[in-house]
Amino acid sequence: MKRRNFIKNTSLISGSLMTLYSGFSNVNYGINKYNLNYAPHFGMFKNIAGNDLIDQLKFMHDQGFMAIEDNGMKGKKIELQNKISSFLVKNNMQMGVFVAHKIHWNKPNLASGDPNTRKEFLKEIKESVEVAKRVNARWMTVVPGHLDLRLNIDYQTQNVIKALRLAADILEPHNLIMVIEPLNFRDHPGLFLSKSPQAFQICKAVNSPSCKILFDIYHQQIEEGNLIPNIKKCWEEIAYFQIGDNPGRNEPTTGEINYKNIFKYIHDRGYKGILGMEHGNSKPNKEGEYSVINAYKKVDNF
Repeated sequence: MKRRNFIKNTSLISGSLMTLYSGFSNVNYGINKYNLNYAPHFGMFKNIAGNDLIDQLKFMHDQGFMAIEDNGMKGKKIELQNKISSFLVKNNMQMGVFVAHKIHWNKPNLASGDPNTRKEFLKEIKESVEVAKRVNARWMTVVPGHLDLRLNIDYQTQNVIKALRLAADILEPHNLIMVIEPLNFRDHPGLFLSKSPQAFQICKAVNSPSCKILFDIYHQQIEEGNLIPNIKKCWEEIAYFQIGDNPGRNEPTTGEINYKNIFKYIHDRGYKGILGMEHGNSKPNKEGEYSVINAYKKVDNF
């Protein structure tokens, strides 16, 4: 597979933010302009915006968030996918990652080298291409699954690389990117992929612009720490970030991670991609939702 240089700088979000949606005129935060492109999840502001997903998108947009992330997008009805996509396009918002395939949390999958599980995985990648086209997504999350404890780790690595190369062959013609996500040992014991150097090595071996790293800052704080140096070492293979503080996996400023410094480093490197807000709210109800907005205003102030 011929290597092509991956371009981190996705299209800059153009245009000015629209006037505040009248349905949320009681919210006095106004439009925030962030240095980085943070992507909330559906449900994060439902107490303020209501249960309707389009109303939630309007509120996110009105608060200056110009992207959305939805792990479960693939499972939504096509009619709803189209409705979400239409709003995003009209309002210059971007779609972040969705999960591309069934994740095998408790049994070997790609690491085993089993032809049937690999076939299932590739079928799901093909299906995800259609979802990505429908919702104007460029990235999709891939998790290689559980370790095969009966097989040497080097053989497992080669099995994963083989499966990802075949998936990259499917994605490359569509300019789509699967981002492989290392997950921490505490929350997800027994998974094949857990560390950023491991993900870096695999992406180098797959050797495709369609296979890159999803660097989840929450997971890697637990798994290895040393966040900025590890981001620096993996930089050329990182295509996407996700956020969550530790302990608690809530918004920045609620735990031990110095997100202001990390975000400044990412910004200074020229990153123009999405940072998914894959975390909970530390406080309930509307108060907790306003706290999330305030937290991002604080850590983005550099």
